[in-house]
Amino acid sequence: MSSSTLRVRWTIVPAIAPRPLINCNRCGGVRPYRCSEKFRVNANGKRIDVWLIYRCAVCDNSWNFAIFERRNRRDIEPALLTALESNDPALVCRYAFDGAMLRSRAGRIEEYPDVMVHKERLGSEPGGAMAIRLELRLHNSTPLRLDRLLAGELGISRSKLQGWEERKRLSIERDGTRALRKPVRDGLTVRIDLAEEADRSAVLSAAHG
Repeated sequence: MSSSTLRVRWTIVPAIAPRPLINCNRCGGVRPYRCSEKFRVNANGKRIDVWLIYRCAVCDNSWNFAIFERRNRRDIEPALLTALESNDPALVCRYAFDGAMLRSRAGRIEEYPDVMVHKERLGSEPGGAMAIRLELRLHNSTPLRLDRLLAGELGISRSKLQGWEERKRLSIERDGTRALRKPVRDGLTVRIDLAEEADRSAVLSAAHG
């Protein structure tokens, strides 16, 4: 890889947890439910059930997001069980942001494109860099499109990104088709050739700033 390429890792973390859409028997219609940040642990002999409690955003009716069902106590690590019983915030976050698991239980969910991006330069900053190589790491899923992420973080327009792609100045490893218009995926690598760009310095700064 050329020494004139700035390598940066972006770690992308969704900022708002997805919300299940549940048919609320109190409201009489489908409503979004918010996470209460509390687990319910029910022990029946050697069997344990664990749910993360959600509340209707309108009437506060409850819905149980099943984490474990009829699980043998011996199959649950003691530290995990303690964290569940104490409503450990990190564990709540882990399950609340697991959109795939939540969708499998609820059927439909609302997801939000808001994210936080941590930027880490890999290696020393090359003098006079002419290109950027972005390694994208994603914590949980997001509906945020790749073009919106890049445009927002690099301070450029989406039409400019499209132009770069058309002129082969932007490439995406393992991209498939129309990757710019698809949600961000973990493990993508984006390379942008900035050699002919008048605002190269500003884009480079934004990439790792």
